[in-house]
Amino acid sequence: MANKITQVVLKNGMKVMLKEIHTAPIISSWVWYRVGSKDEPTGRTGISHWTEHMQFKGTKKFPAKVLDKSISREGGRWNASTSHDSTRYFETMPADKIDLALRLESDRMVNSTYNKKEVESERTVIISEREGHENEPMFRLTEAVQNTAFHVHPYHHEIIGDMADLHTITRDDLYEHYRTYYVPNNAVLCMAGDFETKSMLKRVRELFEPIPKGSTPPRLARPEPEQKGEVRLSVEGPGETTFIQVAYRFPEATHPDYFPLQVLDSLLGGANGLSYKTSRFYRALVDKEYAVDVSGWSEATIDPYLYRITITNHPKRKPEEALAALDAEIKNIQDVLVPSDEIKRAVKQARAVFAYGSENITNQAFWMGYVEMFSSYEWFTSYLDKLAKVTPLDVQRVAQKYLQPKSRVIGTYIPKGAEA
Repeated sequence: MANKITQVVLKNGMKVMLKEIHTAPIISSWVWYRVGSKDEPTGRTGISHWTEHMQFKGTKKFPAKVLDKSISREGGRWNASTSHDSTRYFETMPADKIDLALRLESDRMVNSTYNKKEVESERTVIISEREGHENEPMFRLTEAVQNTAFHVHPYHHEIIGDMADLHTITRDDLYEHYRTYYVPNNAVLCMAGDFETKSMLKRVRELFEPIPKGSTPPRLARPEPEQKGEVRLSVEGPGETTFIQVAYRFPEATHPDYFPLQVLDSLLGGANGLSYKTSRFYRALVDKEYAVDVSGWSEATIDPYLYRITITNHPKRKPEEALAALDAEIKNIQDVLVPSDEIKRAVKQARAVFAYGSENITNQAFWMGYVEMFSSYEWFTSYLDKLAKVTPLDVQRVAQKYLQPKSRVIGTYIPKGAEA
């Protein structure tokens, strides 16, 4: 985090972020586009994820059959992913081979072909992927909770999209989405690793600056209305295990309460998995045999999203018993001020998760683009300081404010055995 970064906006509006790290002869390059599932209207859900798949089908200069071999032959690795708020592509390569990645990304920003046969082939792949997810109890439950939590905002649907849309989206729909959002003024290039900034920026300008600026992409502005009361739902399906998911409303990542809520999550759930056996939820539910497992999870998003608590119910207990134990622990943290030493341990855990997730060169480049999607690089560099300032009163206040039954959705997965 001590390494300085260079930030430049090219003439076509594309932002470039460069960070020299000379610990190893490696460079990681990420291209981020400000488009995700929240930019998808009804009828085109899943189109951002599908477009991501199509970007691996090649251009005239880089045909699909040679792409993967080209990267692997040079000792690199590459991948992509789509989230609610963004789509990103990365290559991590030996430092002297990174030019291949830059040439590839500048080319497929404008020259991807979207062949009709490839579109139909990928339709089959994505529908099969969706069908596979639907066999998983947690996907069924999570989707039902998300659909219920958001009736207006496009966080309503899963990133993979609704099955109805996967059957009807056309090649022209995909290409239009690509041409609308894959423009330099909607992109951020982030690089970290063993390079010299001045010469790298010169090469980036050569490859990316000639790409014409596009129109400002449209944005869906559909804020979710306030929830007026607790909603409970159940989902039935195959299996032998009962799962419970409790989703509370959490604010966007730029909200001042985001950092106290991260400490609260660390106290309750164990900082996204780290030392979770010492967390309050684990001690209250698993140690006392109300649950087999329990975890909490939140996400840094542009708009307000959810804090999900997932419980694997103990086979000897009813779901209502696990929920009662959960509510008792939440009430306890709302009513009784958390001791300072426990806050310090929770902050330490949250810091460790953050540090572990940002230590290597690939992750350093990732973080630059990730925070740029919803804030700025200062959000990343000030993260640890803001965590350290969280007090017991801050934690109690956000617990009282956000962990309210009236604004939560509770979903229960009811197993019907192997024959269901």
